[in-house]
Amino acid sequence: MYRLPIGNYVESGVDWLTNNLSPFFGGIKAAIEAIINGFEFIYIGIPFVIMLLLVGILAYITAGKKTAIFSIVGSLIIYSIDLWKLTMKTFALVTTATVIALIIGIPLGIWMSRSNRLNKIMRPILDFMQTMPAFVYLIPAVYFFDLGPVPGAVATIIFAMPPIVRLTSLGIRQVPADVIEASRSFGSTPSQMLFKVQIPLAMPTILAGLNQTIMLSLSMVVISAMIGSGGLGDIVLKGISQMKIGDGFEGGLAVVILAMILDRITQGIGKSKAAKSRKQ
Repeated sequence: MYRLPIGNYVESGVDWLTNNLSPFFGGIKAAIEAIINGFEFIYIGIPFVIMLLLVGILAYITAGKKTAIFSIVGSLIIYSIDLWKLTMKTFALVTTATVIALIIGIPLGIWMSRSNRLNKIMRPILDFMQTMPAFVYLIPAVYFFDLGPVPGAVATIIFAMPPIVRLTSLGIRQVPADVIEASRSFGSTPSQMLFKVQIPLAMPTILAGLNQTIMLSLSMVVISAMIGSGGLGDIVLKGISQMKIGDGFEGGLAVVILAMILDRITQGIGKSKAAKSRKQ
C-alpha cells in the first residue's frame, strides 16, 4: 500500500518557514520574551510577604475564607521548600501563555459564534490542537524559536487555547433568543448587543474557558521544561532524570498547589458572575 509522506511534507514546510521567515519568528520571539521577563520582574520583585497578602486577599474576595486560608498555607509551603522563585517563574510563563491565548481566543470565539461556516471549519482544527500529543508541538517550536522559555510558551498557547475559543463561542450562542430579540427591539447596534448583552451573559461560560486554559497551561510546565523553559518543570525533570525522588516530589507539589490556588480563584470569579447573571 502506498505510504502517504505526510511527515516529509510537514518537515519541508517547517524548513521553508524557518529559512524564509526567520525575521518574523525573531520578532515574535523578542515580543514573547519581553512579556515573560516583564511578568517575572513583577512577580519576583514583589516581596514574599506582600505577595502572600495579595494572594490571600484576592482568594478571599473571589472564593471565600477557606480558599484564602488554603492559598496562604499553600504559598507558605512553597516558600518553606525554597521553590518560591521558581514558582514565580512558572507563574510568569503560565500568565504569558494565558494572556496571549485570551487575546487570540476570545475574538476567534466571538467570530465563531456569529458564523456557522467558521464554526464548522474551526471545530476539527481545535480538536486537532487539543488532542495532538503536547510533545509534538515542541519540535517545530524549537525550530522556529530555539531553546528556552519562548518555545515553551508557544507550545503552551497552542495546546491551551482551544477551551477559551470553544467556551466563548458556546457562551454567546447560549444567550436566550428572547433576550436578543428584546435588545434588538430597543434599537441596539451589533456592537452594543455584543458588549452589553451577549458577553456579560456569556461571562460565566467564558470564565470556565479561562479556568481550563490556565489548567492546561500548567499541565505543560513539565513538558516544556524539556526544551529549557525553566521554572518548576526543571525540578521535576531533574527528579526524573537524576532519580532524585524528593526534589521531583517537591517540584510536583508546588505545581499542584499553584494549580489549585489558580483553579479555586478563577472558579470563584465564575460562580460570582453566574450568580449575578441569575439575579439579573
